[in-house]
Amino acid sequence: MLENIEIPSKKGIYFSPKVSLNAETGVCEILGESYIEKTWDFYNQILNWVTAYIEDKSKPIRFDIHLTYFNTSSSLCLLYLFQLLKKHQNAGGEIIINWYYNEDDSDSLMEGEDFMEDVGVEFNLIPKKQKLVLKIYNHNMNLNHLICTFKQCNFPP
Repeated sequence: MLENIEIPSKKGIYFSPKVSLNAETGVCEILGESYIEKTWDFYNQILNWVTAYIEDKSKPIRFDIHLTYFNTSSSLCLLYLFQLLKKHQNAGGEIIINWYYNEDDSDSLMEGEDFMEDVGVEFNLIPKKQKLVLKIYNHNMNLNHLICTFKQCNFPP
């Protein structure tokens, strides 16, 4: 029986994405940045898993791609992954590819569109809003003051 795969992201000189491959549900995710020294070594474990999973044509598979950056060698591996999924679809298998991109990142959107065109498979191109991370250093500031300051209104509201 095929096992689930969970690969944590790694950051350092090179960056590898978080990967989750679920053998029970067919829901798979690649998340983060992919700037890897030995790209094929990293992606081969994913490609081998997908190849084994899609042997059963009755099992649907979904890939959620949340990559904020990937280098050229990672792009080639992703292209091969999408070609495998297209092969599964051509054999009667059900696939869903969700390509998430930051709504203000037209390059990421174009990458998704290019993959779609190159492989000949439909992607769901899904914009996501940038999250604003606000760190509070003054613990004495109350929430109402913080909200008003953030909205640039006068305090008290």
